Amino acid sequence: MPQSLAVRCPACRRAHRYTAPSYPCACGAPVVPPLDKQGVATRVVHRAWQEDWITVPCGSCGRRGQWPRPELGCPCGTVLRIPVTADAPERPALPSVTIRTARDAVTAVVLYMHRLGYGGIRRADRRPPSGIGLAGRGVLAHVDPSARPATLRDVECLWLTAMTESVGCLYFSLTGYTKESHTRADTLGIPLFLLERSGTVTPVNPPADQLDGSGA
Repeated sequence: MPQSLAVRCPACRRAHRYTAPSYPCACGAPVVPPLDKQGVATRVVHRAWQEDWITVPCGSCGRRGQWPRPELGCPCGTVLRIPVTADAPERPALPSVTIRTARDAVTAVVLYMHRLGYGGIRRADRRPPSGIGLAGRGVLAHVDPSARPATLRDVECLWLTAMTESVGCLYFSLTGYTKESHTRADTLGIPLFLLERSGTVTPVNPPADQLDGSGA
């Protein structure tokens, strides 16, 4: 059901009933800004971009989208900013996948990529020199379950392959990255992720942090 909230204008004291709008997530699910029923509506005195937009995670796929902050116009001419709860609802938790084999690593990566909003994930047509290649709509992912850190060559090979196919790319390593590969990935804007044996996927560079926060 749509969220609604009783709102009183601080200028004229007129009472209103505000119903939160629904926005379409890229996955098709409706996204509704979470209203704070304990909060108080405030008057909009001046405009600032960072105050006019809020980040709302999709309750279905977890994608974090930027949507207009809820507002209500009172007949007296006052514009009211509707209170929302901070950063809720959160992304749904990923199913637990303990990584014991390369297949487990691929499963954990596929689940994480779905959570980011990537669809159509499958084995890549072009097999990488090492590890496992995955492809989704607009993206290539390299899953590296080896016992050695990913090298500069590994990262550059993924980037070159993605460039030839005009798609983005992601790198997932079970062991980590050399200093050179990490630096090169930052320069090229390649998100790097660390796979933990528990199945947790952790972003380890700024492009990965940004992707993890905003979704695909």
